[in-house]
Amino acid sequence: MAEQQLTALADDRALLGRTSTAERVSDILRSRIADGYFPPGTRLSEDGIGGALGVSRNTLREAFRLLTHERLLVHELNRGVFVRVLTVEDVEDIYRTRSLVECAVVRGLGEPPYRLEGVAAAVAEGERATAGNDWKALGTANIHFHRELVALAGSERTDELMRSVFAELRLAFHVVDDPRRLHEPYLARNRRILEALQAGDKREAERLLETYLTDSLERMVEVYRRRVGDDPARAS
Repeated sequence: MAEQQLTALADDRALLGRTSTAERVSDILRSRIADGYFPPGTRLSEDGIGGALGVSRNTLREAFRLLTHERLLVHELNRGVFVRVLTVEDVEDIYRTRSLVECAVVRGLGEPPYRLEGVAAAVAEGERATAGNDWKALGTANIHFHRELVALAGSERTDELMRSVFAELRLAFHVVDDPRRLHEPYLARNRRILEALQAGDKREAERLLETYLTDSLERMVEVYRRRVGDDPARAS
């Protein structure tokens, strides 16, 4: 594990406060995975992470267990805990879940106007990343865009469900050999969805979103079959 990863993780130590729990540790690690700090196949050091966050070994192991249950980590006997490498079937299931949840959220919106500040901020974040040719940051901005779409439902349960799904999605992004080709076309589509919602046209927004997710799935599966095939170990 790279020293810079542990240094960045140490910055999260303040988030634990005085009531450090495995759930809070897992929240931090999940967020770090979702933001791309720990790529698939990374071995997570108990000593390194425990020291960076200032938590006990037992607390960290419980956090690892929680994230293993969420399919973000995998425990390998006599080797340790690793960030999971996804299969093609995993990617297909992630997108199936996204389509069911995200489209339902947009479809279920009430009467406009909608509270779109977070969605608009994610689009702006993506535009800044593109201007700086930072394609990893654009991938993160795209995830933030969809996270903010889900947040429009105002449901803590839905937010919690999709946090894990989006963290898994980040693991899929790591396999992509050309992140610009994957992410850049969707920035304009994010803005079109935002504009439809700003106009109060949730039907059009849902139509755009459904097509978006279908196209994105096809692209991701194409990349996965080329890079990973039936052997996830090839991605690491």
